[in-house]
Amino acid sequence: MYSLRRCVQPALRSVRRFSDVPPPPPPSESTGKEQIIHKKLMERFSPSHLQIFDASGGCGTFFAISIASQEFKGLSMVKQHQLVTRTIKEEIEEIHGVQLKTSI
Repeated sequence: MYSLRRCVQPALRSVRRFSDVPPPPPPSESTGKEQIIHKKLMERFSPSHLQIFDASGGCGTFFAISIASQEFKGLSMVKQHQLVTRTIKEEIEEIHGVQLKTSI
């Protein structure tokens, strides 16, 4: 039992260290791109939930977007994502990547 604990504890410490995710910045600290994406998605989808997080640490090169809208009702996840990416196509061309989570 002791040897198992000795082997597992270092692994658990590294998991904890790498699983820490920084909290999203307050809206007042959002980047210009983040504000543009927010505006476009609000206008297009009138979402009940919209969260945009600059996952690149403030560089504006990778965004995680979570959006819920009735516009997605009856659509597959692929179609939902296509609608979102078409809406922010110009912004996507300027950044490294986007992570999307859509729901109704």
